Amino acid sequence: MLIQMRNLAFVRQGRTILENIDLTIKRGEIVTLIGPNGAGKSTLLKIALGLLAPSSGSRQAIANIRIGYMPQKLSLPETLPLTVKDFLKLAKSYEKSQLQHVVHRLKIDHLLKTPMQRLSGGELQRTLLARALLCKPELLVLDEPVQGLDVSGQSELYHLIHNLREELDCGVLMVSHDLHLVMANTDKVICLNGHVCCEGHPQTIQQDPSYLELFGRAMPAHLAPYTHHHDHTHDAHCSHGLNGNTEEKH
Repeated sequence: MLIQMRNLAFVRQGRTILENIDLTIKRGEIVTLIGPNGAGKSTLLKIALGLLAPSSGSRQAIANIRIGYMPQKLSLPETLPLTVKDFLKLAKSYEKSQLQHVVHRLKIDHLLKTPMQRLSGGELQRTLLARALLCKPELLVLDEPVQGLDVSGQSELYHLIHNLREELDCGVLMVSHDLHLVMANTDKVICLNGHVCCEGHPQTIQQDPSYLELFGRAMPAHLAPYTHHHDHTHDAHCSHGLNGNTEEKH
């Protein structure tokens, strides 16, 4: 267990944002929060990060947990002279070798001297993810990590997150609105609307009445994305990941 929340509630200015929240995040697990706007997803992320204290209930984490956070968006003044390398070096603490390793792993070596304001959507998301990885996180917290990307870019980034989870053996907590893609790239889905409406394996959730009430009918099978199953062996076509583990190539 990395983080555990029990009977958690959060009230702001007399308005209940969250109530009766039970959530456990384990090492090696990807947990995705889905829900309509105003459902409390961002508030729950802030509580997980330790930035907000719950009004009642409890939030417990392992001692000295290392958390890497990727924000939903980043707004920088056009006149701010900040390159990708400068931005990454703003991280609180990291090893120089880790910076080099992460930059190479996320394939942003060629962007180090590029101003942050000139990055494309995909380049910016990889840069934000790179910074989140500098602390060698035990838990990755990702707020809408594929926002602004096309379908191909979304699929590629979700696949990268999936591989990083395996390489680092870290837990992942993320918020997403991209239901059709996220369902194939997560271990557990939590449907949130001020409280937990339903939770479980993606294939189970898509048939849950609470999910269908919020999001409509599940995606037809012929439109569903490819889901990879580890019930076979791979050949030698692989490359080394963050911790020297192998990364599949499809």
